[in-house]
Amino acid sequence: MLIRSAKVQFLFWVSFFSIIIYLFIITIGMQTFVYSDEKPIDIPENTILLLFFMYGLLGVLLLAGTIISTMINNRHYMRFFSIAMMVGLATLLLTKGVFG
Repeated sequence: MLIRSAKVQFLFWVSFFSIIIYLFIITIGMQTFVYSDEKPIDIPENTILLLFFMYGLLGVLLLAGTIISTMINNRHYMRFFSIAMMVGLATLLLTKGVFG
């Protein structure tokens, strides 16, 4: 069994939780806005607040992962976090464009 440094373990867990949070954001957004059975009369404020909080948490995790991977010069995680940041921002812009 390979023993990894604490920094690499931190990067692994940050990447794992950022993927889980991103999937959670996509799932909640699809259930609320795309697959809902009825048209919402008023905006679901609780869901919007939850998505706003999750996007903030995702941004913090991705930024922390990017900074740590750059500091220890780990190219694999630098690529992962930069691509994840681009995908997260593209998703945010896409939903903003579609739903106004």
